[in-house]
Amino acid sequence: MHREEVVEGSPGGGARFAPGDAALVAPEGLDEMLAALARLGYETSGPTVRGGAVVPGPVASIEDLPAGWHDEQSPGRYRLEHGEDGSLFSWAVGPGSFKPELFPPVHELWQARRDGEGRVEFVAGRGSSRSKKRAFFGARPCELAALSVLDRVLVDCATPDPFYEGVRRGAVLVVAECGAPASTCFCTSMGGGPEAVAGFDLALTELTDGDHRFLVRVGSALGAEVLTLVTTRPVTAADVAAREAVTERARSAMDGRFDAAGLAELLAGNIEHPRWQEVSERCLACGNCTLVCPTCFCSDVRDTTDLSGTVHRTRSWASCFDRDHSYLHGGPVRVSVASRYRQWLTHKLSSWWDQFGTSGCVGCGRCITWCPVGIDMRAEAAAVCSPASPARHDRLAQPEPRRPTGADVPAGAEEKEALP
Repeated sequence: MHREEVVEGSPGGGARFAPGDAALVAPEGLDEMLAALARLGYETSGPTVRGGAVVPGPVASIEDLPAGWHDEQSPGRYRLEHGEDGSLFSWAVGPGSFKPELFPPVHELWQARRDGEGRVEFVAGRGSSRSKKRAFFGARPCELAALSVLDRVLVDCATPDPFYEGVRRGAVLVVAECGAPASTCFCTSMGGGPEAVAGFDLALTELTDGDHRFLVRVGSALGAEVLTLVTTRPVTAADVAAREAVTERARSAMDGRFDAAGLAELLAGNIEHPRWQEVSERCLACGNCTLVCPTCFCSDVRDTTDLSGTVHRTRSWASCFDRDHSYLHGGPVRVSVASRYRQWLTHKLSSWWDQFGTSGCVGCGRCITWCPVGIDMRAEAAAVCSPASPARHDRLAQPEPRRPTGADVPAGAEEKEALP
């Protein structure tokens, strides 16, 4: 009987684990993992099939996971198909990320009301409680990269967001490495995948060559504690090779799709390019790309008063495609769709570096798939940055001139003007 070589330092079932260790888990072992998270007090979200798409939802067992589901994605198109292979993670990301768990679409920040003696008191808003510990199960490496980007924006700043920071610091991240990228994925160009490198508690790689199993890597002491509660067996050299083959196939499928080299500087030098106007003739300014993006963080804050006199301060997601999102005293700055698309793309791929020291894009491809008219931001960026570019003006640092607003702008003229 052939005996495969066991990888040194990889404990088997019943062993204690430490960061850097690895083990094999059968599909039913994922049930044990989910049960272990529940026993440790975590409320788990993971991939589920709902509304014809793979989206995050409550997950208590592998019965809740998208077994046998595969997706087909292209610009403006998403379709799910069911097979009989029983694989759990043979799909690329759907429209929903884990961002809403940490940065809710609508979040009441606080309430203010008068007490019986007329004094004003402030209390936490509804939904501000962080009593539940969260586990994000089956997150893709690009989503892990997106959380790292949001950390730079919402935690590593002068005034951290308390809700985001509270949930994020207490969360468990169980990542599922990618083996089935969609045609819209380009995480290899942006450093977002397909393998998980750091920042996870546990990383799963689904292996289907032979018996169905998962190679699990430990990334933290908390991950080691969880894996200790799961039935495991040792990792062999063949298992390691199988994992490398999975990620290499995914990488090879995406290599060459998008060249991000020097992109920030090239976009900064092409803010007057005619392509901005061309793409605006197709763009609906619907904001879908910002709604599905796992890193967009724009928001509006509004105060409202109810009949009892209580003031509610609420934060809600916003989009740079909203005409009034650039409102300054007297009117919006970006009155044309062209200027709003330019703001979105150049911020995501260029000026984000100046603000946060990283790109605002992780290459998940959601903005391409879920654009109703199929605009591919890779094609737009490539066209603007082409060496044959007809317009290259280094004016990004200059303020945009004020535009006339209100009665000074004829009805409908804002969408036909040149860039402000």
